[in-house]
Amino acid sequence: MAAVQLKLGPTDHGQPVSHDDFESAEFAPGFKYEIIDGRVYVSQEPDPVENELELWLFERLWDYSRGEVSPLNRVTNKARVHVPDRPAETVPEPDIAAYSDYPLDRRFGGTKWVEVSPVLVCEVLTGDPDKDLTRNVALYLTIPSVREYWVLDGRANPGEPTLIQHRRHGKRWVVSEYPFGSTFTTKLLPGFSLLINPRG
Repeated sequence: MAAVQLKLGPTDHGQPVSHDDFESAEFAPGFKYEIIDGRVYVSQEPDPVENELELWLFERLWDYSRGEVSPLNRVTNKARVHVPDRPAETVPEPDIAAYSDYPLDRRFGGTKWVEVSPVLVCEVLTGDPDKDLTRNVALYLTIPSVREYWVLDGRANPGEPTLIQHRRHGKRWVVSEYPFGSTFTTKLLPGFSLLINPRG
């Protein structure tokens, strides 16, 4: 007898799910689905404004990653990040993830998300802050490879966002905010400079 394919929708938020069932599930459109502590986590898909901010930041990091001094060798907006040492499987899917040791020789076969871990993760925030400013702050701190976590916060005015930088310092984050119009740099990315103005 053939196995019945699991169907997931927004009403399944918080329901237990196995990795195999999640991987083969059919998802109701219009929502983003993740596994957090072995349960389905459902949030809204990005609207066009949020997507514009994501693309703006992604393009800046992608361009930087192709430079000679960049320590990054892969930037993606499709990553799944496996969090170790949780009570159950936990795999957030950040808006952007950047890697320094991605196995480029296996780009077209053989690489699994569980085998790679980013040095930088980014989220774009235009709605409910709980996922990006509470849940993910704790989750990403437990991943040893993640040196920084950025939140591009466009809640007040998407065209004039603030960048919130979480920089690892031992077992805690040091948090700094960079307002619209300021220039952001970080020791993690030598030579990277970001004018926080997606309209520019």
